[in-house]
Parts: sequence; C-alpha cells; structure tokens
Amino acid sequence: MKAEEKQLVYSLKSPAEKRAAFKLLMDQYQERLYFAIRKILIDHDDTNDAIQECFIKIWNKIDTFNVEASLYTWMYKIAVNQALQQLRKRKNSFKNEQQYTEFLETKISNSTLMDGDEIQKLLQQAILKLPEKQRLVFNMKYYDDLKYEEIAEITDGSIGSLKASYHHAVKKIEEFLKSH
Repeated sequence: MKAEEKQLVYSLKSPAEKRAAFKLLMDQYQERLYFAIRKILIDHDDTNDAIQECFIKIWNKIDTFNVEASLYTWMYKIAVNQALQQLRKRKNSFKNEQQYTEFLETKISNSTLMDGDEIQKLLQQAILKLPEKQRLVFNMKYYDDLKYEEIAEITDGSIGSLKASYHHAVKKIEEFLKSH
C-alpha cells in the first residue's frame, strides 16, 4: 500500500478525521467503483443503489480493514458483493432468466454510456450471455485489468479456476462476435 493510501486509512479510522477522509475516499474511488458495479448490473438506477450501499458498508467496516492490505481491492470486493446481491434481487423481480436478460439487453441498446458505438454494444451483449462467474471474471480482467491474485482475493476463487473461467469467457465472446 502506498504511503498516501495508508495515511488515508489511518484518517478514516480516526474519529476526528473520518468524515473528511471519507469524502476524500469517495472523491478518489467512487467513479471506479461505480463502473465496476455498472458492468455487473448494467442498469444505472440499480448501480446507483448498489454504490450507495457499498459506501455505507465501507463507512461501517473501515475499522476492521487491515492497513497492510490493498484498500482498493478491499473496497472492490465490497462493491462486487453488493452488486451481486443487487443482481439477485433484480433477477427475482422477473418471471425467468430470459426476461431478465432481455431487460438488460434493452438497457445496453439504450445506454448513453456507449454513445452509439455498435461494436461496444455487441461486446456488452456477448458478455451478457456469459454465466455470472465468467462475466464477473471477464470484466475484472479485461476492463479493470486486475491480476488473477486480486480477482482470487475478491471472489475467494482459485487462480486456476479463474484462468479457466476467463479463457472460456473469451472463447464464448469470440464465438458470439463471429456469429453477429
């Protein structure tokens, strides 16, 4: 952990400095965590709900954070777990998996974040077709450029199974893109 990150953590753990330090933490990490969650949930409103819950959990659990660990990895794990919890809630509001997938495909098609980039939309549709674990691993590796060790820490998975999930995800995405 960098010295400035360590100081931020000490400030977060100090009752006198916690509010100001937390604002700094949000300024530094909110956008990155938002997009990590957004890749999982696709929907902007669901993502906003999840990011709020994520920061509440960070606020409440910062005292348990190990200063020697990576702050971003710890927060990323909280964000991913919150996104997955939100995803399960959202899925339960649909009759079946197909209906939920169609809802997400519509969100991708109407997304202003991709600004009309058809290739990006096609890639997102391919990612959406992946099983949840493969989609998660692919996003972490491809978009967030996390190392397998970091992904293993976040997902509590083995490096070997994560490499296999990523490999299978890439193959499925390639097949999808070739057929579209």
